Amino acid sequence: MIEALLASLDQVLQLQTIAMMLLGIAIGFLVGILPGLGGAVTLALMLPFTFNMDPIPAFALLLGMYVVTATTGDLTSILFGVPGEATSAAVVLDGYPLTRRGQAGRALGAALASSAVGAIFGAVVLALSVPIIRPLVLQLGPPEFFGLALLALTFVVILSGRDLYKGLIMACLGLLVALVGMDPVDGVPRYTFGEIYLWDGIDIIPVVVGLFGGAEVLQLMLSKTSVAQHTAPSDVHRAGTGAREALRHWSLVLRSSAIGTGVGLVPGLGGSVAQFIAYGHAKQISKRPEEFGNGAIEGVIAASATNNAKDSGSLIPTIAFGIPGSAGSAVLLSAFLIVGLDPGFEMLTNDLDVTFSMVWITVAATLISTALAFAVLRPLTKLVHIPGQTLVPFLLLFLCLGAYSSTNSFGDVLVMLAFGALGVACIHFNWPRVPLLLGIVLGDIAERYFFLSYSLFGWSWLTRPIFLGIAVLIVLALWLPLWRERRNRRRELSKVASK
Repeated sequence: MIEALLASLDQVLQLQTIAMMLLGIAIGFLVGILPGLGGAVTLALMLPFTFNMDPIPAFALLLGMYVVTATTGDLTSILFGVPGEATSAAVVLDGYPLTRRGQAGRALGAALASSAVGAIFGAVVLALSVPIIRPLVLQLGPPEFFGLALLALTFVVILSGRDLYKGLIMACLGLLVALVGMDPVDGVPRYTFGEIYLWDGIDIIPVVVGLFGGAEVLQLMLSKTSVAQHTAPSDVHRAGTGAREALRHWSLVLRSSAIGTGVGLVPGLGGSVAQFIAYGHAKQISKRPEEFGNGAIEGVIAASATNNAKDSGSLIPTIAFGIPGSAGSAVLLSAFLIVGLDPGFEMLTNDLDVTFSMVWITVAATLISTALAFAVLRPLTKLVHIPGQTLVPFLLLFLCLGAYSSTNSFGDVLVMLAFGALGVACIHFNWPRVPLLLGIVLGDIAERYFFLSYSLFGWSWLTRPIFLGIAVLIVLALWLPLWRERRNRRRELSKVASK
């Protein structure tokens, strides 16, 4: 394995491979900034260019682009509240409030540093997991996937703070939205109201773009101010401070990276789930949980650390079993077949050098893209001081393009506008938006795996050991906030009594 690792590094350092990786990084940087397009869509568009290419240069182009979109997607999330990708939504929650306080540089520095560490962590896990991952993944079945979806839903309690009932209502609304489309069991339309567009369900990209980006742009238009309400020049010089803060919270970065890698390992859960689980975990262990949603740097760090870690995690089942862990890895699986690679035994033995080359490409692309992002921070942060009347038309254009690129349907633009209006109402009346998004993301996953579990095992799946372990985690996640609230109440009563 050591010989294969060194041989793959030698091949990655070849001039053709480096050139392909730099081209992929340049494309990924632009794609990550534009909202809605996403790395998976761009991967699909780039697949034809890999015909007749050798495997390692081909993956240098594809992975170089894919890794960078996850990193640069945070830039627009922090600067404008517009998620560069659906998986960057959690970064908006604290990154955008920091920008509005004139601390964009600090937020961007923390996001880029934690994202880079997460990428390296995920790449190391990918390299170490090659000989041991097979027996672990084979232990997971539909009941365990259903349990993981429920575990993610329990973080509604944490993300809703004191507005528990509002959070539960919004989560239920998200589950209802997830039911729109064809019934996966009976194959009949549900809640489509005779509209063929709704037969495929409501796509997550226009929902995310509208609920977060559209709402913030409409708020900016109504306020008639710039994004950064702070009158001082943008604190781009504090990007280094933000990066040092991320390194100071190294344990949070590593835990969030582990969450991202673990969730990415499970096929079908997706990057949004990883971000919100890491974000909820950061809020749960924070000494200042009340700051989350109002500009907590820990929230930015936790959400950003999962970006590239989840992508490395999703590559593990793709390489080991040919089971894509995400939409992006599904496209990469097609690239395996195009260049003549067979996932599974071959990529873990005869083509081990190609497998390890992905590790080196991920690390190199992340370091290069992070350095490039730091280099362009100054002009980017100046944008947040442009008057809203000037900036809003361009942001609305990006929002519409991002929503339309989802399925090339004008219906997606209407969905984006509808959820943008809903997002404005949530902000105005102080209702949480995150539980709604989690309900939409997890509703389809939970429904699918519940029916599979019941079809395969009846009700006996409730006694499976791994599912029971996940159930214990769910109970702890629900109990811990209640215990903390009771403890704080006792402390307040004891202080009053002592006076």
